[in-house]
Amino acid sequence: MFSVFGSGRTRTCAGLSRRELLRVGSLSLGGLSLPGLLATKAQAANPTTAFRDKAVVMLFLVGGPPQIETFDPKENVPDNIKSCTGEVQTALAGVKFGGTFPKMGARADRLAVVRSFGSTDGGHNQLPVITGRSPMKSPMAAIVARALGAMNPKTGVPTNTVIVPEAIKPDLKLNNPTGPFQLDYAVKNYLPAGGVGRAYDGFMPSGSDTLMKNLQLQMAQADFDDRQSLLGKLDGLKRTLDKTGEVAGIDAFQRQAAEVLAKGIADAFDLSKEDPKTVAKYDTGHLFNMDDYHKGGKNYNNLVNQSRATNLLGKQMLLARRLVERGAGFVTVLDGCWDFHADGNNPSCPVGMSFLGPQLDHAVAAFLDDLKDRGLEDKVLLIITGEMGRSPAKGKNGGTGHHADITPLVLAGGGLKMGQVIGKSDKTGAKPVTKAYKPEHLLATVLHTMFDASAVRTNSALLPAEVANLVNAGQPISELF
Repeated sequence: MFSVFGSGRTRTCAGLSRRELLRVGSLSLGGLSLPGLLATKAQAANPTTAFRDKAVVMLFLVGGPPQIETFDPKENVPDNIKSCTGEVQTALAGVKFGGTFPKMGARADRLAVVRSFGSTDGGHNQLPVITGRSPMKSPMAAIVARALGAMNPKTGVPTNTVIVPEAIKPDLKLNNPTGPFQLDYAVKNYLPAGGVGRAYDGFMPSGSDTLMKNLQLQMAQADFDDRQSLLGKLDGLKRTLDKTGEVAGIDAFQRQAAEVLAKGIADAFDLSKEDPKTVAKYDTGHLFNMDDYHKGGKNYNNLVNQSRATNLLGKQMLLARRLVERGAGFVTVLDGCWDFHADGNNPSCPVGMSFLGPQLDHAVAAFLDDLKDRGLEDKVLLIITGEMGRSPAKGKNGGTGHHADITPLVLAGGGLKMGQVIGKSDKTGAKPVTKAYKPEHLLATVLHTMFDASAVRTNSALLPAEVANLVNAGQPISELF
């Protein structure tokens, strides 16, 4: 998960400090402590019936995707409520999606659309959804990592990873959008593990080719083959860490650390290792020129939050597939900016949907097909949602406001029951008229997918206490099971 530099340097040529190198990943050195590396290895050596061979990919549409234009279009309503992109018939009789989703519509028999889900928060606050309102205020990804360990013991891949566009294009410069759409905001708000402990923080590869290289053990092969030399270098790292107070007790984990570091897990993040034909199937770069929507572009119009919109979502989803295939437990993919106020910072709903909608449609369809082709369809649960929905009625300028009562939610795979629409919203898509599902139901759905709830109820000691309590108390979206 981090580099061991044989030269003993304290900073890289890119200006990365020792602390930054050691912070790479969800580990923050937690992966070299008992809650991290050894926990995962012990778990692997003593498997329990509570753990299922599953993984989650959460595609989070930052800004508040509109329910009407995505997966709950309305008919026989005023023009300002109708989908601005029209509608498409799906593979499910009588079920339509917004007009920019023909590919997902054709695969609707592999999806479950929840039309009565709401984040219950009408602000740009991602925490209710990503934490499922857990009492520890921990993201679902961190809760899963608490149970599985900070990294996969066989591959060294982080359990909890957050994928931003910079993971695909490290030199990407996205101007200066407002708070929720800044990269720094994502780092500060999507990565912390909350009450389950810092060892389970999310890993976000972003912004530096050097940083990606530092995921590998940078030692000469001859040195690595020489076990004494290897352990000597690790011991030198230990002494340095002891001086800085970064970690205590690393001695017991030297050999285990060497095993994981030697695996070169950076390969999982390297799309050049992927079949070019597969990359081409995922690629969304041809759907629109993102520079047109960034500062200086012909469609920018001083809308600073468009700076966070990219055409890299397809490759982000491909990276997510590579990670879960290599043992990641929970991958969060962030895509922005789905904030359609039509104000001084954001585009209108028609403009935003015109370029973000087709990209989402293409990326998800490629991901679903790829999972099916690889026999991973039942292993990986895909979740598509955001921090809120949008007001059904559009203003004269095509803008929409924040909306807490209905939030788009689509799921796929995971061995759950697909090919259905769950719940119903009212005539205008403003509120549920059937059972209202909330973030806590989504959290329970994730945990009941990842872990055997029956086994945990029988023996709660199979999971860490805080995770077992959530499994036992949670009420998942029942129609999926």
